[in-house]
Amino acid sequence: MYAMILAAGRGERMRPLTDALPKPLLCVNDKPLISYHLDKLRDCGFKDVVINHAWLGHLLPQTLGNGDSWNLNIHYSDEGNNALETAGGIKKALSQIDSDYFMVVNGDVWTDFDFSLLPKQLPAGVLAHLVLVENPQHNPAGDFAVADGLLTTGEEQFTFSGIAVYHRDFFDGVDDGVCALGPLIRQHIEHNRVAGEVYRGQWFDIGTPQRLELLDLQLRKQNLDK
Repeated sequence: MYAMILAAGRGERMRPLTDALPKPLLCVNDKPLISYHLDKLRDCGFKDVVINHAWLGHLLPQTLGNGDSWNLNIHYSDEGNNALETAGGIKKALSQIDSDYFMVVNGDVWTDFDFSLLPKQLPAGVLAHLVLVENPQHNPAGDFAVADGLLTTGEEQFTFSGIAVYHRDFFDGVDDGVCALGPLIRQHIEHNRVAGEVYRGQWFDIGTPQRLELLDLQLRKQNLDK
């Protein structure tokens, strides 16, 4: 199964840090955020990873190379200067994904979630499996609920972690160009095509410099405690 790391966002709320670097290359505990994902993907047995990029995107292949440092094959999907949003970026990258099922993770999150626990295929009729987390302070209302293993719009909602497995058919009908993921997920939820689970381990959405600093302090403390 292929993996895709979403790395094309501008990171407006992270400025001025992202004036010089794309957000996934910002460091926590002296290591780029995206490197944590690459380490985990290697350790979980993945071989091929697609990384999309836009703003300052040339710095990603310059920094990461072809993946040899991780024993991975890294492929790049160049969106130019203007990111295509999540669904549009995935749609564009499908030509480089040589598997029906593939996992996707946001390049600007950090988590101790074990990618090897994700399903390798999905039940008949189900086109996606999303990992949800408990609602952080910046998203108290959550995004989706889970009932009997399927995502719903129920009362107790959790936050989408940015970690998911998709079947490529999930993106059938998506036109080339800019396309957001949220409405597409909700469209498939209406037809019971989206499964999900709630993960209660560590997860950080690095959306502001303050959250970046908090994660940096936590990881440094964990290293000292080892």
